[in-house]
Amino acid sequence: MISRLPTWVWIGAGTLALVAGMVNVVGLIGFEHQGLSHLSGTTSQLGEALAQGSGRAALQLLLVLAAFVAGALLSGLLIGGAALQLGRPYGAALSIEAGLLALAVPLFEHHHMGGALVAAMACGLQNALTTTYSGALIRTTHVTGMFTDLGMFLGNRLRGLPVDGRRIALCLLVATGFLCGGVLGALLFPHLGYRTLWLPALLTGSAGVAYVVYDLRRRTTTNTKR
Repeated sequence: MISRLPTWVWIGAGTLALVAGMVNVVGLIGFEHQGLSHLSGTTSQLGEALAQGSGRAALQLLLVLAAFVAGALLSGLLIGGAALQLGRPYGAALSIEAGLLALAVPLFEHHHMGGALVAAMACGLQNALTTTYSGALIRTTHVTGMFTDLGMFLGNRLRGLPVDGRRIALCLLVATGFLCGGVLGALLFPHLGYRTLWLPALLTGSAGVAYVVYDLRRRTTTNTKR
């Protein structure tokens, strides 16, 4: 049940949605108007490029798709399992994401395709990190599913069917976080350019450190009670 989600999951979901919103808007503004945090639009653009016979554009888009998948693959190798569970190396995964976002900055500034690839890889890693927990599907790098769930839950409520209000709250949290990240990224980009990505890198790195500290304290407390 969504009501069983611990506080650290709620905080992490909101923070990572904010991060993804910032990364995506930087891609949309700065890198050939290319979204980086989800693949629906990228796949459509790939189809268009293939139909038009634009080999160079198709290759770039295909590489972005592959980089996102590679990030998800890396997350699967690091974390394993489908459920969120304390004790798994989320801190290491978040630290790697922070490093990828930081690396994207100089690559973008030198107009190198690698900037988009490592940023997309960071998003793929993040999206795979936040996954199924007790029947609640959490995705933080896109909000289509959250808006779909929100509409479905509201429709059920209008029919008089029981709906877990915390599930609606989770959808709103992720959608709002993603939106606020987009607003913040759009406001910062004219002043900082691609260095705007330093902020999401700092946030994910800090989240990784906070998780490690939290988990260590939890283990210490548990061992003390034994």
